[in-house]
Amino acid sequence: MKLDPVETRTVAAEFLGTLLLVFFAVGSAVLAADYIGALGIALAFGFTLMALAYALGPVSGSHLNPAVTLAMLLEGRIALRTAIEYWIAQILGAIVGAALLLLLAKQVPGLSTDGTFGSNGYGDRSAVHINTGGAFLAEVVLTFLLVFVWLAVTHKVAVVGFGPLALGFTLALVHLIGVPLTGASVNPARSLGPAIFAGGDAFSEVWLFLIAPLIGAALAAFVHQVVQPRGAPVLIADERAIGGHRAYELPPDTAEVEAGRRRPPEPPAGQGGRGGSTDGPNPPVGL
Repeated sequence: MKLDPVETRTVAAEFLGTLLLVFFAVGSAVLAADYIGALGIALAFGFTLMALAYALGPVSGSHLNPAVTLAMLLEGRIALRTAIEYWIAQILGAIVGAALLLLLAKQVPGLSTDGTFGSNGYGDRSAVHINTGGAFLAEVVLTFLLVFVWLAVTHKVAVVGFGPLALGFTLALVHLIGVPLTGASVNPARSLGPAIFAGGDAFSEVWLFLIAPLIGAALAAFVHQVVQPRGAPVLIADERAIGGHRAYELPPDTAEVEAGRRRPPEPPAGQGGRGGSTDGPNPPVGL
């Protein structure tokens, strides 16, 4: 497939964004978990996504997540070819980001990365020892929330305005709940990159974190189409409500004039006011 300049920019944005998400967000769990705890890790994921969504959202939509790209594809916002390009870029970006993180982690004396390295897991690799079924359900539901909010706050593909705030806060919330359960994947690329370098049980369990988020994303796309059907007229309840409140809150101008609260506006010069006669284009000077 030959990429045109626009596709090159969007694919490069997805590669770079996923690389940075893995390096900084997963890096917070690998390098600083003992200092910032689960709350700090959740905020690191949320803030990183928020920053990247502002930086890359207007370019590629800043998906940085194969589950989000799948939902966009199912909603018809992107073509299949674009989705495939995004998936390749995201997976490669996650692997490169994890490789750079491993290189940095190796410079820290006594830091072990074997079998852990910010990877996701269940059973003995879960802080609460959640079983396989519970981990699968958790990942489906958490991904559903993230992707549903993503679809709701974006127009077509781009993330603009205050959308990145909602996305960052949602990802932070997902991690506050999910970190003790499974380490909170909700992103197949984010799970695959670290699992490759962690090896052992981390890699053997990664299948769950590849499949469950995709199912959650597909469910989110379906529910979003029920709540906000494609092609349906957009009704903004807030604007209608505000318009109704203003009709009651703002008194008529005539009532204000009668009550003496405001003087009626004076006519412009040359139209019956102090400006002079209205008979000609040049009113008398000096009156």
